[in-house]
Amino acid sequence: MKNRFYPLFVLCALMLNAVGATFADTKTANKTQASQLVALLPASDGVVVFDAKRFLSDAMPQILSGNQTLLGKVFAHVDEVKNKTGIDLRKFENVAVGVTATPVAPKNYDIEPVILARGAQINAAALLAAAKIAANGKYREEKIGGKTVYVFPAREIAAANKPQATTADKARMIDKFIGKMSREIAVTAFDSNTLAIGTTARVRQTIEAKTRVGADISDLLNRKPGSVMNFAAKLPAGMSAFLPLDNDELGKNIDAIQYLYGSMDVAGAGAALQLMAKTRNDVQAQGLLETLEGLQTVVRVFLGSAKGADKQVYGRMIENARFSRTANEITLDLQISQNDINVLIGEKK
Repeated sequence: MKNRFYPLFVLCALMLNAVGATFADTKTANKTQASQLVALLPASDGVVVFDAKRFLSDAMPQILSGNQTLLGKVFAHVDEVKNKTGIDLRKFENVAVGVTATPVAPKNYDIEPVILARGAQINAAALLAAAKIAANGKYREEKIGGKTVYVFPAREIAAANKPQATTADKARMIDKFIGKMSREIAVTAFDSNTLAIGTTARVRQTIEAKTRVGADISDLLNRKPGSVMNFAAKLPAGMSAFLPLDNDELGKNIDAIQYLYGSMDVAGAGAALQLMAKTRNDVQAQGLLETLEGLQTVVRVFLGSAKGADKQVYGRMIENARFSRTANEITLDLQISQNDINVLIGEKK
């Protein structure tokens, strides 16, 4: 699969180059702002909406509360960007990502994203100016629909500014990441406080506004309003071909899924994940439910005698997973306690 899903990271790299590296009301407002961004996206096979402000202020501190060293490093980078460039990443409030998946060969899709990132206190023109300075003149300009679009050689800039690796394995990982980047990304100020970032084609589609996200996708994004993240995607036919499956029944059930959607959120007790699959009819949904419940039983038995702390957490996650069916929709609800999160990502002693 040709993956171009890296433009937001590259924009951060452009900016980092300059430095070397009442709550319910808030939820309602963020839901409205996220919906506004989705309405501006061009036609997409999948959409993710992200409450960036809550992620930085609530979700990340909670999830990483058991690893204060890592949490400190994350916010140190955020502060460094602000101090050296004047760009405060905390001021981004909402992000919407629209992705298209175009088949180019068997088991091979060309993935093209566009990202709309907005904040009431964001100055999009200033952000672009910082990115241009960080790129050291390595960009070109295009005029699309009256807007100036800046096209950066993403892979070249990332390679020139990649962090120093302490081991050969980390060096290979960094090189592999850079190799998967799109050669170019396009960035423009969509309006005074919104950036559009993505491949040139997708940014062009966003500006020209000839197509919009279909109601079949946008309606699914509103099933769990107020979450830190919501997503919805229409799956291409034959998804089982992408998975190493020996079980024909499992493959048949996976191929029956037309839409996949869900949400992720945090609460005082931990994190909550909801994942839903929509099949063509009720019979297929029942078959999928029975298969998932069967797999849950098998994995539960397999992990039941596990002694490692992390394996015990996985066992509890499998045990706590709750499946349900309503007509042709299957829902997975999973609650993960903060104690279990700490075990998985806490500091090693």
